[in-house]
Amino acid sequence: MLSRLGALLQQAVETREPSVDLLEAFTEHWKGITGYYLEATDESIPARQTDIPWRLKQMLDILVYEEKQFPAGEAGPCLEYLLQHKVLETLSTLGKAEYPPGMRQQVLLFFSRVLGQVQHPLLHYLNVHRPVKKLLQLSGDRLGSGLEKEEVQFVAVLCMKIKQDPTLLTYLLEGKSIPNGTTVQALPAMEEGTEHPSGTATGSPRAEPSPPRRDHNLVTSLVGLCKSKKSRVAMKARENLLLLVGLAQETAAACLVRSSTLCPLLAQHLCDLYSTVPVGTDPADVLTMERTSWRSQGAGDGAVAGKESLAAFFGWLDYLDELVLGAQPVVADAVAEAVEEMFFQGILQPQLLQMSELAVLSATAMLVGTVRQIRAPALLRRLVLFLLGPDQHPESPRDASHPLRTHLIDRCNHLCDEISLASLQLFEQLLQKPHEHITRNLVLRNLEARGYLQQTPLVPEERGPPELEHEEDGLDLEEDPYFTDGFPGASFGTAKKLPSGSAPSGKGQVSEVVSSFLCLVPEEAKTSSRVEEGGYDTYVHDALGMVQACRDSAAPWGWPRAPRPLDSCHPELVFYEGHFLKVLFDRMARILDQPYSLNLQVTSVLSRLAAFPHPHLHEYLLDPYLSLAPGCRSLFSILVRVIGDLMQRLQRVPQFRAKLLLVRQQLLGLVPGEQMDHTMLFKGVVVLEEFCKELAAITLVKGPPEGPP
Repeated sequence: MLSRLGALLQQAVETREPSVDLLEAFTEHWKGITGYYLEATDESIPARQTDIPWRLKQMLDILVYEEKQFPAGEAGPCLEYLLQHKVLETLSTLGKAEYPPGMRQQVLLFFSRVLGQVQHPLLHYLNVHRPVKKLLQLSGDRLGSGLEKEEVQFVAVLCMKIKQDPTLLTYLLEGKSIPNGTTVQALPAMEEGTEHPSGTATGSPRAEPSPPRRDHNLVTSLVGLCKSKKSRVAMKARENLLLLVGLAQETAAACLVRSSTLCPLLAQHLCDLYSTVPVGTDPADVLTMERTSWRSQGAGDGAVAGKESLAAFFGWLDYLDELVLGAQPVVADAVAEAVEEMFFQGILQPQLLQMSELAVLSATAMLVGTVRQIRAPALLRRLVLFLLGPDQHPESPRDASHPLRTHLIDRCNHLCDEISLASLQLFEQLLQKPHEHITRNLVLRNLEARGYLQQTPLVPEERGPPELEHEEDGLDLEEDPYFTDGFPGASFGTAKKLPSGSAPSGKGQVSEVVSSFLCLVPEEAKTSSRVEEGGYDTYVHDALGMVQACRDSAAPWGWPRAPRPLDSCHPELVFYEGHFLKVLFDRMARILDQPYSLNLQVTSVLSRLAAFPHPHLHEYLLDPYLSLAPGCRSLFSILVRVIGDLMQRLQRVPQFRAKLLLVRQQLLGLVPGEQMDHTMLFKGVVVLEEFCKELAAITLVKGPPEGPP
């Protein structure tokens, strides 16, 4: 009996199901929505208090259910009705009218859900992508209208669809369409005939691409939402823009560059954020900032008054850097070009070339922060060429082919110590970037011919025995009264001598070179052994990291492992170390008369250069036994001169060893600071001793140079 009753109930259900006409229900709900506008009398009632949201939800459910009843790729009658009766067109018009109040929000939600949940490809249709673009224009017109959450959800669905089918980007940006009568099954064939970089359609006479327009579209909506004050909205918009520019299809990438204002919009926002940084911002705040991440913005960045604008600017720059890093090459190059034209050349260059010291200092500090942020190769290449120019031929003393480069290097030796410090920090940041042109342009192009070496006619490929070379190179130093007077027993007087039988060509064993640097400062002027923190091991540890980082950067550059043979070197002119090394060497020669912070920065830049694995750079900066050509100087020869000057000056300072130790202890924070005479001199001696230890550590870590001279 119970089984018979169950069978009857099942039969009743089965006979009732077909009576549900989906199309009839769908049209009924749509007529209910349109009928509201005929019957409503109170225009102030919000849309959410009407039956419109419920009816839209029912229409969505019907579309999703209907799709499951048909084979994949086949459109059901409700979907056909949606397309043929321009339901989405009408909804977009109602959303634009914002009647009843809040209708735009309901329309955005419906569009997002239909496009996200219905699997049929819809965006190819004119009756779909045209109202979609209309909604995008409305979103761009009212940034901050309170609908940013719905707007970013809408554009996120569009980006997801474009990622699945990059050809859709053309329809949304260039206005390509498919005739209304075209069925879904015919779409793939139509796509092949309509996707051309030039914007022409060979497969569909109805497809009429429109020229690039200045009105709002998907790109402008995304960029606008990226600027939202709501951090979650801005984050989601930025992530979807990253997805959009990362499309691998070249046609889509070309369309993104050609048919939108993506590149100028991104660069212009960077310029706008730069202009919001207060004029009175302390350059030290910029120089000491850590690298900013756009993903962590909003988590306490504005804790210090005045730094909100800095965090916003560098955060957006970090975002552009990541965008260029992950973008399709066509898009990456276009964005990098826009940043160069609008920001580097349009804003930074005039500020860097002006005469006001305060303005120059601020601009240099911001440039240091900019260099620190950039990693993307396309953006880094533009930045490097902007700062240094393309030249790679050997310099001459009066060479000023790239005025900005000349100014930046000259400012490392500026009368204003703050400008010099910021400029040196700029070049230290540059030297940390993995771009060969930086070291080539600044240093290596002047060392290619090894013109700093004295080429003896007797031994054309060698520099003579070590003792002879030492005599030739060191004779004037040992006879110089600044070098030995008053300290006949000083260890530095013999530290440079090589044992007989050591390698010819001036190259000493690693241990001998290390000893040369460690023994360069006489014991009378050393204080590190008298404090606990004065060890040498720390420098070796730091050198390991720095040398390895330089090796990793230089690995793809194909640098030689051994110096260029002397018989193939034919320097045509008198050797010139180049503008950059000249300024650094001049600064190094004045280490005893410069502020402590400036000395630290000069030695830091030289240490970074010495860590690079190029054999000529290693030879010129780290080989104490070079037989230098007349009129040439090396880093070691400058250090020797400084030591000679130091020892004569210390003779005139009473109790200099006790005072020197006290200054070191003050620098380490072991004793409270107090004013005394010759403080700058003593601080210079401390830096000099530590720098020699650092050079020794770099030499030890790099190991012996390879191959013949």
